[in-house]
Amino acid sequence: MAHPDENTLTRVTQGDEAAFAELYNYYKAPALRFSISLLKDEEEAENMIQDVFVKIWIKRTLIKPDHNFSSYLFTCLRNMAFDHFKKLEKSEQLRKQFMEVMMSSGDDEREEKERRICMIQNAVDSLSIKRKLILKLNIEEGKSYQEIAEFLRISKNTVKNQLVKAKQILREKVDVATA
Repeated sequence: MAHPDENTLTRVTQGDEAAFAELYNYYKAPALRFSISLLKDEEEAENMIQDVFVKIWIKRTLIKPDHNFSSYLFTCLRNMAFDHFKKLEKSEQLRKQFMEVMMSSGDDEREEKERRICMIQNAVDSLSIKRKLILKLNIEEGKSYQEIAEFLRISKNTVKNQLVKAKQILREKVDVATA
């Protein structure tokens, strides 16, 4: 496939879906390799590629055909990866704060709570990044399936299926640990 030229980018800015498909098909593989190298998670990298191209399509009128599109694309991907890592870090900080609060109770009670929390945390840690995020948004932030679907730009049914699988895995792992 030939490298997309200014004409292709101009057509994209004008809403030409065929030109956008050409652009997507040309950049998908290198963008995926780049994203995987940053995230070390193929599923999350694929999601990020989809997200960045959706954003590019939405903001297509801002594309400057005479500028380096490749540089723009990879900068967007790098920034999305940084945002992803910030979200993960914030989630870890919340978990640590929760652990500190739980440790402030009585010794025997605290040990039992620590053991349960540790079991649950280990079970949560075994989930994929996407399932963890969906579970966090639903349980910790109280978001509905629809709100999560819109936030992550996935279908409501995908959110439901991921939550069902996540909760099933958690139940199985916690039940095995307490048996």
